[in-house]
Amino acid sequence: MTARRFRSARRIPAALVALFVLGVAGLFLYDLAAVRADRPAMAWRRELAHRLEVHTPADLGVQVVGGVLVLAGVVLLLLAFTPGIRRILMMRSPDQDADRGDDQDADRDAGRDGDQDAAGAARPPLRAGIGRKDAAQVLRDRAMEVPGVRSARVRMGRSHVRVRATSHFRELDEVRADLDAVIAVGIEELGLVHPPRPRLRVRRRAD
Repeated sequence: MTARRFRSARRIPAALVALFVLGVAGLFLYDLAAVRADRPAMAWRRELAHRLEVHTPADLGVQVVGGVLVLAGVVLLLLAFTPGIRRILMMRSPDQDADRGDDQDADRDAGRDGDQDAAGAARPPLRAGIGRKDAAQVLRDRAMEVPGVRSARVRMGRSHVRVRATSHFRELDEVRADLDAVIAVGIEELGLVHPPRPRLRVRRRAD
């Protein structure tokens, strides 16, 4: 079972939209109650009703306002349906790590694992994540352990990790091969649900 991504609470946009809707609804309700009590309607509502009678959807102003409202609606829908926390990379759960184990061990421990799975079925799934900067720092530390690497820069994305290293001795092909192996192991040890593909660039230090 794939762990679901973390979702942003988006408290500030939700609070702003709620306050706006509450304010507009409150004004309309107050004005309607005033009209029912035989009081004159507010000037802004009379002006709005007059403008709606005069202007048609063919007017440029009406089209511009409609386009702005449609754009605002699309933005709100994107905020509602997208997770939003892209700086967090999802990590594999213990159940997923167990699925990656040896099949022979699974068959041998089938009875014991069955009891554990039955006990763990009632528990909510465990989710874990690591920030992109933290993951990049881990891979940078691993890159600096490669002999010949003087400096390294790592940029972590969702699908690729870019590693730029500077070598001050050894052949570049040897450094690149060792760096490729070390970064591959480092990515595996991060335990990400979707491991990124490494892109390496090794150059000689300019003296």
